[in-house]
Amino acid sequence: MSIASRWKNIATGLTVAGIIVLAAMVSHYRNNYYQALNKQREFAQLAETRLDTINIMQRQQREVADLDAKYTRELTNARLENDRLRDDVAAGRRQLRIKGTCKLSETTASSGMGNGSTIEVSREAGSTVFDIRSGIISDQQKLRFLQEYVKTQCH
Repeated sequence: MSIASRWKNIATGLTVAGIIVLAAMVSHYRNNYYQALNKQREFAQLAETRLDTINIMQRQQREVADLDAKYTRELTNARLENDRLRDDVAAGRRQLRIKGTCKLSETTASSGMGNGSTIEVSREAGSTVFDIRSGIISDQQKLRFLQEYVKTQCH
């Protein structure tokens, strides 16, 4: 074999080896590109999921704030009405009467109180009744708020 043909074989071998190395490098970088692209898609999807979660939480916070404002306003109005009634009874502008029925024994004289009568209470007792009423109103409003909260936020 001549030197020229040997050089030709060596050049051909080097060219083939170069093409193989180049193909391996292209394949390696192509795989890295697609892996990076997939990671980017995963991160974008994760960011979108997190953003959706943040938006849901913000919506729920607004809803709870609206509920709180609504029931706080209703509670304040009910307390103001109760205080107005208490002040009216204390000032003598109104009277607190409690309607009730009493079972009378047969030995009791007929001049006593009959069924369906009303009893007028003292101003101090009336104030106590309004204190109790205020507590009941407050508890009822708190229960309504909690029921609405559970109904709208805990699905």
